[in-house]
Amino acid sequence: MRIILAPMEGLVDAPIRETLTKVGGIDRCVTEFVRVTHGMLPPRVFYKYAPELHNQSLTRVGTPVAVQLLGSDPMQMGLHGARAAELGATQVDINFGCPAKTVNRHKGGCVLMREPELMHEITSAVRKAVPEDIPVTAKMRLGYDDRSMGVACGQALDAAGASEIVIHARSKVDGYKPPAYWEEIARVREAVQAHVIANGEIWTVSDYWRCREVSGCDDVMIGRGLIARPDLARKIKASQKGEEIPDMAWLEAVALVREYAEVLQGWLEDRYVTGRIKQWMNFLRQGFSEADTVWPQARKLREVEPMLACLEQVPDTAQGNHRAA
Repeated sequence: MRIILAPMEGLVDAPIRETLTKVGGIDRCVTEFVRVTHGMLPPRVFYKYAPELHNQSLTRVGTPVAVQLLGSDPMQMGLHGARAAELGATQVDINFGCPAKTVNRHKGGCVLMREPELMHEITSAVRKAVPEDIPVTAKMRLGYDDRSMGVACGQALDAAGASEIVIHARSKVDGYKPPAYWEEIARVREAVQAHVIANGEIWTVSDYWRCREVSGCDDVMIGRGLIARPDLARKIKASQKGEEIPDMAWLEAVALVREYAEVLQGWLEDRYVTGRIKQWMNFLRQGFSEADTVWPQARKLREVEPMLACLEQVPDTAQGNHRAA
């Protein structure tokens, strides 16, 4: 019953992985994708996206981190899978799920779901290039133009040797609009031998249990829900034991944002740090009413300390102050 932190391009970077895994409940993370094109990428690119490679592919609290690759050239993907393993990756993941127009236009991510044969070729090349003891996994959606390709693409990945397949329960065209079609994940799960992990629209503990029931999956991957509620994985773990723990208070969430900002200040100018904080704040507004209260003022600030002070001005009123998702 594992909980995996989803890769979110431009948001779930190494500092956020450190912050969220420290809160607890997360069993594994996946990096933002490393874009593979034609030339061989130098090690510094891998280390940029996965500094955990310097620590046996673990966060500081010991949570494993998989290195994710994105590309459409089987040979280059195989070479880069091998390079990731050489640098210390303990799991190599392949991105077939990114819905971004720029990525899809350059034949990466979800657009490859129009071509299950190519998905098979890419995955097979990576599987052959990576040592047998290192899992090769993949993340996909239910399709590109519609949700009709889920089974065919899942079977292609399964036949190519992917040991796990994460399925975001929407097509590219669906984007991130509710609902998530968890029942379609169940159809793929029943058609493959690989372990299937459910992803999409898990914002609360009750969402988690409904997703597991409908999809039939033991493991789930959570992205936006964990950014909005940093304690969600911890609360889900408690519920697996039949327990209920108090919600994280707003000032606890602010303390996490402050830790995140302190790390970022080591390598970015303030205006870029505040930009990252604002990205996170947009999600926190879905989980905390206090975040919505301070947002009109905080969004105007460009220096870190005034922004953090602004977040701390809202009184930590009571438990249960989160929004319903």
